[in-house]
Amino acid sequence: MKDLMSLLEAQNIDYEILQHSKQINTAQEGAEYFGIPTGQTAPTLILKTEKGFYALILSGDHGRVDLEAIKALLQVQEIRLAKPKEVEQVTGSGIGSVSLINPGLPTILDEKLSRYPFIYGGTGVPQTTLKIQPQDIAKLNQIIGYIK
Repeated sequence: MKDLMSLLEAQNIDYEILQHSKQINTAQEGAEYFGIPTGQTAPTLILKTEKGFYALILSGDHGRVDLEAIKALLQVQEIRLAKPKEVEQVTGSGIGSVSLINPGLPTILDEKLSRYPFIYGGTGVPQTTLKIQPQDIAKLNQIIGYIK
């Protein structure tokens, strides 16, 4: 978390780290806990392809992920969600806590997140949430494409 905070401060990013007593595992749980629309939550999924790993940052109300569309976007033959052990290897954190900020990891961003002044997502540390502006997510990650 110290690395994340250093990066955010070095880039002059307006953010908040919110501590909570219970682990938040779903967009719905996060929305209820923070009293926000589900779409304002931003889970980060890790995808595995034959070209390597990618992060996918979604709006919590995105619905089912169209892996075929992402396959076409990435121009890959095979794509799947990374296994828990792979997620930990790639991000250093477990499923449910993956940070919104993963410099160096090619990232696909859900355009619907830009509807909100702030979005809420992982920090890499359980029981903490990052509140940040969507445009700063784009600025701090290696964005290679967008989904709607």
